[in-house]
Amino acid sequence: MATILLVDGNSLQALLRKSILERRFPDVQRVTGAAEALYLVEQSQFSARLALVICSSQMTGIDAPEFVAELRSRLPWLPVLVLGGEDETASDYADELVRFLPRATAPEEMLAAASRLLLERERKTA
Repeated sequence: MATILLVDGNSLQALLRKSILERRFPDVQRVTGAAEALYLVEQSQFSARLALVICSSQMTGIDAPEFVAELRSRLPWLPVLVLGGEDETASDYADELVRFLPRATAPEEMLAAASRLLLERERKTA
């Protein structure tokens, strides 16, 4: 079973997003910050199941563009969906496996973007 890692420091927003994601994806793990997420991806048993990281701009530690760059340097095959903040734009994330959604995105758009990234990953690894 593929795991989705949700990195979000806003407890209420993360609970809502996790609930929405679990409608379609059975294994969603949530952490609050970059350090915890990077620690998890270094664990071979966890990273072997990891299929997608979804991060918000509200996380503890480093900012989202730095986190994504560090994550991609460790796991270049892993797709990332960024749920942007007020001051962020898609140009902050220049990578073919990284998708950016602006702050005011409907839940259905988040689910659709996550599904597309997972499909792209499956096609590339098949």
